[in-house]
Amino acid sequence: MLVGLGAAAAYGGSLLPPVPGQQIGPNVFPMVVGIGLLLCGGLIAFGVGSTLEREAEAELAAHSDQPAPETAHSPLMNGAKTLLPPALLLAYVFVGDALGFIPTAFAIVLTVALAMGARLRLALPLALIAPVFVHLVFVKLLRVPLPPGILPMPW
Repeated sequence: MLVGLGAAAAYGGSLLPPVPGQQIGPNVFPMVVGIGLLLCGGLIAFGVGSTLEREAEAELAAHSDQPAPETAHSPLMNGAKTLLPPALLLAYVFVGDALGFIPTAFAIVLTVALAMGARLRLALPLALIAPVFVHLVFVKLLRVPLPPGILPMPW
């Protein structure tokens, strides 16, 4: 599915017209994301790195006195984690203009990081840095305006 989605995104991006006078236009971002998805999907399909994961899990189990933590969750919990990204995107659509990109992206990154099991001491710096970096890429490199909301960026 990732290979197909990546190919569709790259193809769709290639159909977008370039912006006159600029080397980087609206076609670049979907093509970069599409090629990345295509490559990652191919690596997953060919099982690249899966032996490293099995070896690391076996080594960890061999050196640990405690039983491995149970990673399987209830179907309800798995369903909630599956619906979290689309729900957060919908939340961005409804509150992004009013709050602005930075606060909304902060809340989204923090929520996803904590839902994926990150500790607060890693999730908080990630939620502070990632939105600013993404804002810089969109505003300065891609020249796509993002909603300023209650916390406009100085650039």
